[in-house]
Amino acid sequence: MRILLIASSYNSLTQRARAELQDHGHAVSVEVTPDGAAVRDAVERHAPDLVVAPMLKAVVPRDVWQSRLCLIVHPGPVGDRGPSSPDWAIHEGAAEWGVTVLQADEEMDAGDVWATVAFPLPAVGKSDLYRNELSDAAMRAVHLAVERVAAGAVPQPQTGQVRARPYFRQEQRRISWEEDTETVLRTLRAADSQPGVLDELLGAEWFLHGGHAEDGLRGEPGELLATRTGAICRATGDGAVWIPELRARTGRGEERACKLPATLALGLAGRLPDLPELPAPVDAPVDAEAGRTWSDIRYREQGPVGVLSFAFPGGAMSTDHCRRLLRAYETACRRPTSVLVLGGQRDFFSNGIHLNVIEAATDPAAESWANINAMNDLVEAVLTTTDRLVVSAIGGNAAAGGVMLALAADEVWCRSGSVLNPHYRRMGLYGSEYWTRSLPRKVGPALAERLTQGARPVSVAAARSMGLVDRIVECGPADFSAEVTRLAARLAAHPAVASRVAAKKAEYEARESLTPLAAHREQELSRMRAIFDDPSAPYHSLRRAFVRKEDPAAGSPDAWDADTAGPADR
Repeated sequence: MRILLIASSYNSLTQRARAELQDHGHAVSVEVTPDGAAVRDAVERHAPDLVVAPMLKAVVPRDVWQSRLCLIVHPGPVGDRGPSSPDWAIHEGAAEWGVTVLQADEEMDAGDVWATVAFPLPAVGKSDLYRNELSDAAMRAVHLAVERVAAGAVPQPQTGQVRARPYFRQEQRRISWEEDTETVLRTLRAADSQPGVLDELLGAEWFLHGGHAEDGLRGEPGELLATRTGAICRATGDGAVWIPELRARTGRGEERACKLPATLALGLAGRLPDLPELPAPVDAPVDAEAGRTWSDIRYREQGPVGVLSFAFPGGAMSTDHCRRLLRAYETACRRPTSVLVLGGQRDFFSNGIHLNVIEAATDPAAESWANINAMNDLVEAVLTTTDRLVVSAIGGNAAAGGVMLALAADEVWCRSGSVLNPHYRRMGLYGSEYWTRSLPRKVGPALAERLTQGARPVSVAAARSMGLVDRIVECGPADFSAEVTRLAARLAAHPAVASRVAAKKAEYEARESLTPLAAHREQELSRMRAIFDDPSAPYHSLRRAFVRKEDPAAGSPDAWDADTAGPADR
């Protein structure tokens, strides 16, 4: 079937829909359609058998849905209507939610139902939920709807109670810091990562992004208590929360501010108070009995298996993130384990360098250079680990240098439903992180060239078939960590582990004698340095457009290249 995907942006769900529908044998085109006119134009040009809208803010014109079957993916159960469905569900503490595939009709979200799938609502941020449980349910619903269309089925009219709710405005997101921690967390999670919660802090207005419970600190409600690796801790009525990121509110007509690690944002504004820095040990307990706290890097052991997990907002890794993770990795490598898992948490693995921190720097070129070198140091440490097996465990999506970090390991395990973007081209970069060694080694030089130049999203199934991924972990997001640990323990118990480690060491030494890692690094970085130091290089405008959330251009993402300011795949 010829399917046209229309979307307001080329977001993670649109990419996943494209990749998975292609895996199912459909001819899939994608168009970014910011308004009804763009929708009409796209449909006229492609003349598809079916139109599917994974994430569409524009209204489908009447003449389009009357002449073509158009399916709308609504992130809510049957009867739910409105533009802020997941926000309301999280804010109200719903235990279960749903995704419904509707036929486009006169009234928004009121069309006949082609498929609906329910899913549990865990205590996570909205963007995490969207990329994981909601995305899984959405794709099950899309596949079911497409199958029903192909079979000539008839959709069902909506019946039962209708609950239409308005756009969730900032006035409704306001936090009263006298409230209990759970209430505050639900408010923060319902706005993460967009639009954030507008609040007053230290004499200025900021959007708060993210929120994690802290049971060990107390203070006057609203008081700032401490900092930890870029985050700030703020007191609630019965505890405290860690807020990892802030974005300054700017006036109408002013350039949108960068979302940044909280202490960096406050420091750049000259408003960072003198607060104690409370580093969390990487082995901090996560169980409720021990008291909740937050750390973006954690390490745990189960017999011969070590698991080094990390969770950085948006999957972006700044110079500081890379250096701290490298120190934790080096510490983990001194432990008596035979298998070391890197990752293993839900949601993003990594998307490479931190474009927001780079954009906010006084000298973005210099910060780009520092960041890519810190990223390379981390990848090199993984590539040169020859005394144990290393497994990269990707629980969510990964892109650019994040994919190359994963490929540095001996095996790459991916949760079903993940999407990989093993390329840099949409950000106008040549790339580094030793991709010129790791990617051809995994998939061969020809396919490595097609992946980096084609700049297309890759489903886990396709990644497995091409050798990019070694194992697909079939489980839900909440079960990924436990399932990876179980599989790693089974790997560690295999009698061939010692011989595999010995063979790995011999292969590394053989490759070093032919083309040393240093040669790959020098060649990649020479290309990257030239881009960073060239003010006219497309990278700088592409980065700015991505960070400042400039409206994406209409058209096919396949037509975007490094000479246009099209959006990145992150």
